[in-house]
Amino acid sequence: MGETIQKEFRWLPCPVCKNRTHTKVYEDTVLVKYPLFCTKCKTETVVDVAMFKLTVRDRDGK
Repeated sequence: MGETIQKEFRWLPCPVCKNRTHTKVYEDTVLVKYPLFCTKCKTETVVDVAMFKLTVRDRDGK
């Protein structure tokens, strides 16, 4: 009853400065056109995330 299953997670890195952001994702997390904000370099980048793979979108959303 007291057992909990620990899912693996990772913190998303900023694509600009490579520092850790405040966004945590799990292996089954899927983000599409997500506005990722970095508090260190103050930039917002639109990204896609699936299975821990971060892909930066172009400024026009493609």
